[in-house]
Amino acid sequence: MQFTTIPHPAPTPDAEREAAIADPGFGTVFTDHMVTIDYDEADKEAGGTGWHSPTIGPRVPIPLDPAASVLHYAQEIFEGMKAFTHADGGMAMFRPEANASRFNASARRMAMPEIPEELFLEAVRLAVKTDAKWMPPVDGGSLYIRPFMFASEAFLGVRPARQYKFVVILVSTSNYFKGGVNPVKIWVSQDYVRAAPGGTGAAKTGGNYAASLVPQAEAISKGCDQVVFLDAANHKWVEELGGMNLFFIRRDGSVITPPLTGTILPGITRDSLIAMLREEGLEVREEPYSIDQWRTEAESGELLETLACGTAAVVTPVGTVASPDGEFTIGTGGIGQMAMKMRERLVGLQNGQIGDQHGWVMRV
Repeated sequence: MQFTTIPHPAPTPDAEREAAIADPGFGTVFTDHMVTIDYDEADKEAGGTGWHSPTIGPRVPIPLDPAASVLHYAQEIFEGMKAFTHADGGMAMFRPEANASRFNASARRMAMPEIPEELFLEAVRLAVKTDAKWMPPVDGGSLYIRPFMFASEAFLGVRPARQYKFVVILVSTSNYFKGGVNPVKIWVSQDYVRAAPGGTGAAKTGGNYAASLVPQAEAISKGCDQVVFLDAANHKWVEELGGMNLFFIRRDGSVITPPLTGTILPGITRDSLIAMLREEGLEVREEPYSIDQWRTEAESGELLETLACGTAAVVTPVGTVASPDGEFTIGTGGIGQMAMKMRERLVGLQNGQIGDQHGWVMRV
């Protein structure tokens, strides 16, 4: 599918761009361009693919009818991925095929059309190539890639929409947590759950994150950095943080991570860490892990480290867990050996400093 290019009439001046990316933080420094592709069910019924009008052009507001289905019935999904600069000056993305596959899994759950994976990959490649100058020249700098899709058809009625828009935007980013890599303190949510069996917990859809905002605010009010959710049925089993998966590193050489039962997002960083930890000779088991077991093993010393992981934060150690029942500390409360080793190895793979044995890195 051939992309149409719309020239940018007023790209950001070099000096302004360089000032913005010198210390971009996370999530607020947007690049000049975006990709858009439209979908129409009528085109598919007429023998087309449904997908049409692929365009790369200026990042501008998107016209939206007040009756657009996304505003009323929340048909919306997104992905998060990164591009990195390698020592030879080239750029690469980390496991974008996995993002494409997960995007379509989310689409199926939200009754939305799947986008051909090669079209998804071409869209993100084109976006990165076009705005390569926005790569931050800072430690931990990357281009955070946000592909998303929403229902654009104007109608009121509970049914899947017939028209959608797929968009890719980019954000210049540095470290997700201010101050770099430090142990985080997390709050165990008592009154809220992230997802229930049969729900949308395994889909990367905005509603899941909206539902986490109140408990996240509660965590911050308790002096914590993040909230951790327990299962909806028994309020016993640890599931995930607001936007990160968890790993429990134990003294006996085993590692436990909560299983994918439909209520947890299947993280791509999670999947990568499972493979990498096994290569370290550790026994990784995907099995339930209770909040009581977490506290008991932390207090006995059986639990050495807890790792939180995700695209934005990479690998982050959990230092302290707090709840109305009090607090407990993981290990020394500092940055554990395995947390740093996994983080350095993962970052090294992403930026090309470590050889890619898995075929995870895709050059742009």
